[in-house]
Amino acid sequence: VIKMVQAMRHGVLPKTLHVDEPSPKVDWSAGAVELLTEARDWPQLPGRPRRAAVSSFGISGTNAHVILEAVEEEAPVPTAMDGPVPLLLSGRTSEAVRAQAERLVGHLEGRGEPGLADVAFSLAVGRAHLERRAVVVAGSVGEARERLGSVEPQSVVAGRLGVLFTGQGAQRVGMGCELYAAFPVFAEAFDEVCAAVDRPLGRSLKDLVFEGGAALLDETRYAQPALFAVEVALFRLVESWGVRPDVLAGHSVGEVVAGFVAGVWSLEDAAVLVVARGRLMQALPSGGVMVAVEASEGEVVPLLVEGAGIAAVNGAMSVVVSGTEAAVEEVVGRFGDRRVRRLRVSHAFHSSLMDPMLEEFRGVVSGLAFNAPTIAVVSNVTGGVAEPERLCDPGYWVEQVRGAVRFHDGVQALRDRRVGTFLELGPDGVLSGMVAEDCVPSLRRDVPEGRALMVMLGQLHTRGVAVDWEQVFAGTGAHRTDLPTYAFQHQRYW
Repeated sequence: VIKMVQAMRHGVLPKTLHVDEPSPKVDWSAGAVELLTEARDWPQLPGRPRRAAVSSFGISGTNAHVILEAVEEEAPVPTAMDGPVPLLLSGRTSEAVRAQAERLVGHLEGRGEPGLADVAFSLAVGRAHLERRAVVVAGSVGEARERLGSVEPQSVVAGRLGVLFTGQGAQRVGMGCELYAAFPVFAEAFDEVCAAVDRPLGRSLKDLVFEGGAALLDETRYAQPALFAVEVALFRLVESWGVRPDVLAGHSVGEVVAGFVAGVWSLEDAAVLVVARGRLMQALPSGGVMVAVEASEGEVVPLLVEGAGIAAVNGAMSVVVSGTEAAVEEVVGRFGDRRVRRLRVSHAFHSSLMDPMLEEFRGVVSGLAFNAPTIAVVSNVTGGVAEPERLCDPGYWVEQVRGAVRFHDGVQALRDRRVGTFLELGPDGVLSGMVAEDCVPSLRRDVPEGRALMVMLGQLHTRGVAVDWEQVFAGTGAHRTDLPTYAFQHQRYW
């Protein structure tokens, strides 16, 4: 069968083997059937694919009949992944993975850049993915060969997948622009969100995100809808690649994204909520500040004064104090030489300075329709998994604006639910720095977006998260090609 497949690919009718003379039981003079005594060209006729039959005979007679039909080669289509590709390696041991990398280096010798996508596709869908893994992301054969020389295999990580959505502060002009041009799923989702947001916003969100000035995008009334649009589109893109979260969480406005993709609101209602949230916050008097301080919650609470409160607990030793400038400075000033950092914000979010907007916001949220979430969501307010009825209560989302973001507790709640890998969806790896080694960022401010997503997929894969590689390469024109055989690690028995 293998020899016949090879013959089909090369357009050759193979010579008949092991026949000294034709069988006398067949009338060879009748019809047009004859034995092939020599190999000859196998022409490709329009509309008639090459077909062949192969029979297998054994002591007991005919064991199998197989009919083969060649698939017509399709012309390559323009690639949606027109750039770096992930090269997946795996083995039973780290030594085997490194040996696989060495074999691949030699295999890439003399290949052109278009052939790199074929190799990446074949590695992704044509090989078993064993417990020790490594991934190299490369945009050229030269880069691939260089990076393959220093692979660091790692073991698959047990546990579930938790998705985190980044909060305000990570926004940047042009975020998602490269993804919009490269991936139709992202573009369609982004356009759909923008269409819903534009009505209550009163202007084009897409123009603001892709072409607006940084000062304008940093305004809360625009930053929050912009993050919502980009993060929803990111979620739809990774979802199309088979990446399915077991539980969701977000930081402040990121929790609104989590609620929406979990199914708490329709897109139209979610757009109304996120636009009203940003608009009402922006309309508050300015003058408040937020300062991150290297301290535990237990250290900060006894030092709080009127006008200052805890806005977020991001880590065991990472707390954000929010409120009036004088009150906040008084609190953080008591920490001496501890590291403190003033956040670049227009208002003191998650503090008492939010109180004047709460009733109007409650009125907006009370007019929305709610549904039970289809994916578990971890609450910023409690730091635990939110009960479905809680997420369907308008009062919860009012409390979520005012209360502290208990992100650190939320991460622990995710770990308690056996989450072993965290995926951050947002324009930068802000939350990844808080979660540390278990968190994979989707985008980085200083990395081209297409490359960042391929790195993300590679990291998820090496940690054992399921990825539908057929869908990742769909529409790229990549096809199967030969690969080096497995690099077995031989050991002497005696």
